[in-house]
Amino acid sequence: MSQAHVMILAGEASGDAHAAELAEQLRLLQPQIKLTGMGSQEMQNAGVEVFFDSRIIAVVGLIEVLRHWGDIKKAMAIVKQRLRQTRPDLLILVDYPEFNLKMARYAGELGIKVLFYISPQVWAWRPKRIHKIGSLIDHMAVIFKFEQQYYENAGIPVSFVGHPLVDKVRVGEQRDNLRAALGIASTERVVGLFPGSRHSEVSRLLPLMFETARLMRERDPAIRFLLLVAPTLDFDHISRQCADKGLDIIVTSGDTYETIVCCDVIATCSGTVTLEIGLLGVPMCIVYKVSPLSYAILKRLVTIPHIGLANIVAGDSIVREFLQSDANPEAVSAELFELLDNAEYRARVKTGLENVRENLGEGGGSRNMAQLVLSLIEK
Repeated sequence: MSQAHVMILAGEASGDAHAAELAEQLRLLQPQIKLTGMGSQEMQNAGVEVFFDSRIIAVVGLIEVLRHWGDIKKAMAIVKQRLRQTRPDLLILVDYPEFNLKMARYAGELGIKVLFYISPQVWAWRPKRIHKIGSLIDHMAVIFKFEQQYYENAGIPVSFVGHPLVDKVRVGEQRDNLRAALGIASTERVVGLFPGSRHSEVSRLLPLMFETARLMRERDPAIRFLLLVAPTLDFDHISRQCADKGLDIIVTSGDTYETIVCCDVIATCSGTVTLEIGLLGVPMCIVYKVSPLSYAILKRLVTIPHIGLANIVAGDSIVREFLQSDANPEAVSAELFELLDNAEYRARVKTGLENVRENLGEGGGSRNMAQLVLSLIEK
């Protein structure tokens, strides 16, 4: 057991973060374990030997994937080579299903045990693929309680480990102190702009957010804007873009949770960050844009009414979602002002966000996952 080798594949920023937390827990439970994988900075910081930087292939949308297909094929070839050469005791696939399921098939051909962590959204689109997934993996670890039943009904080994964010989303410093460090007074109204972590996502959402800020500043010159730059992005490049717009936007790449609590409201991309914002109780609206062709295809495939994870987990339309043409500066700025100015509406949204925490489990998700990993290796 002291020489056990686990390979972890994460294809984007949120997966990199979850994998890093898992790696830290694995090292606490089994200090001698060998961890290698595909990921980025957070996995490296957690002691994983990263052999391919996933930032190169972190894209969203069907057309965007095609544009980066050369890089994705290169990543697949490198992973396959590593699997052949090192034969890990367990391959852990973190989200990123289209890529990772191909690696699951290859690992199975080599006789390598496969654990999938963070289920593909079979409850949202293409539900019949659950049987294909089951044929390619040995075990599924889910982070939402409602997902467990889907796999049990399909006869696929599954464990509900809980969402790692329940433990992770904490802020130790007082809000006024955090604001002061950014040059923001405690009485100022602050709008957060969270365009995402993928280059393709940011390229579509950042112009929308700039124009939204311009409209809001025209109506209320005193309003402040705080733009969060993910570690996967070029901070200097985005800072220059903000400066060129002349909107006096505060650009930060600091702690995500501290940035969230500095805001009164947030316009955000969809995905994991909506859960983080929800867990911290900050009212938000969600904006989503992909290429028109990608959206036309996805619209036919998706079977649930929401696209933001906060709404999906809460099981209700807690926060407004603005998709494609509806994601325009006029609509988004109007919603942000409604959240700022309408106390009753704001309170209703904050109450709804409490359901997000209730539906994410009791905590200990990363440790539960680490214990599951070690049990599968022992078997």
